[in-house]
Amino acid sequence: MNDRDLHEIHLWLSQEGYRGTDEADLITGFCERCNASGLPIDRALAIIDTLHPDFEGRAFHWESTGPVPDAVREYEATTEGSALESWRASVFYHLMTQDIDEIHRPFLRGAPADFSNMAELRGAGHTDYIAMIHRFTETGRVGEMDAFFSSWTTRDPQGFSEDGLRALRYLVPTLALAVKCTSSIRIIGTLADVYLGRDAGRKVVSGQINRGAVEKIDAVIWFSDLHNYTSISDRTEPEQIIPFLNDYAGLVIDAVHDHGGSVLKLIGDGVLAIFRSGDRHSDCVAALDAERTVHRNLGKLNARRLADGMPATEVYLGLHVGEVLYGNIGSQSRLDFTVVGPAVNQVSRISQLCTSVDRDVLMSRDFVDACPHERIAEMVSLGRYALRGVGRATELFTIDPEMR
Repeated sequence: MNDRDLHEIHLWLSQEGYRGTDEADLITGFCERCNASGLPIDRALAIIDTLHPDFEGRAFHWESTGPVPDAVREYEATTEGSALESWRASVFYHLMTQDIDEIHRPFLRGAPADFSNMAELRGAGHTDYIAMIHRFTETGRVGEMDAFFSSWTTRDPQGFSEDGLRALRYLVPTLALAVKCTSSIRIIGTLADVYLGRDAGRKVVSGQINRGAVEKIDAVIWFSDLHNYTSISDRTEPEQIIPFLNDYAGLVIDAVHDHGGSVLKLIGDGVLAIFRSGDRHSDCVAALDAERTVHRNLGKLNARRLADGMPATEVYLGLHVGEVLYGNIGSQSRLDFTVVGPAVNQVSRISQLCTSVDRDVLMSRDFVDACPHERIAEMVSLGRYALRGVGRATELFTIDPEMR
């Protein structure tokens, strides 16, 4: 690999990094360009931690022989059990905990295969191995994303040449920076989705962050809460409250997301969500299907919790449809991307009536009128009710128990 090749690969990495190219494509493109320039790479593994509620990081695997299973793998926490044992046996753990930046094992010259997976690689014909760590500083890290790990092997009969090793040492730091750029963008999107909701998160990340920037939208509005939550929290051990809320919030959020809705806010034990595909019929059906999923899975959750001696409850739901303001509300230093308007207040009041009328689902006349005829056949009217803060009585409906 000559200086011109080094320059071209370095420039390509820089360009792809600021373009936000996918990490797996960066690894693939890098390895292919190195091979084309005379640096024989037969296997590459790159790892970078992330900031995500469900997994610790992502690993990227490439081989010269073609696509491999689990080329991109999201791995869970490595802080306990077999995952911790595997992590401690790895070359990357040694790099992280020791004051060294690389470990080189030229197998063809008798170097030991003294870390996990090395013996397997040597047995598969790899002649040389080098692992590297590129550390991020405190000001350059995001959550646990504090380093970029990589390993490189070759089956070349001569192993890596000194020029090849110098090329890797020169180029991999730029690869690390490019992967970090893309991973950071991914983290921003994840945090926005997790804390603001999918639809609102994407809007914020796309640049809609000006205070007062709102739009009028037509949406199906979902407001659910938990029956008798105050009483349950009063008689439940404090350390059980968060798992209790997580179980039931997870049940509702998964159902809403699985049917195309967007959860905007968690308010204590309450969940505010919207369905807004642009087709009222479809949005009403999606909300009703999400409700079915919640109450189908609720029995399983309650049975598990009761069997474990933990408190259980019911989910109460109000459904309404109408025009709302959707956007940024707050101060210059603290904004909330949410929905406001009379329709939001009304759905909250509808949900609160579930206890009084002993029904787990209540729907407004406006919601029912927006439903397709085959779904309206499942509903029965409960009469007109005065809702606090609403000027006129509202006819409310529930799902016919015989249609459950």
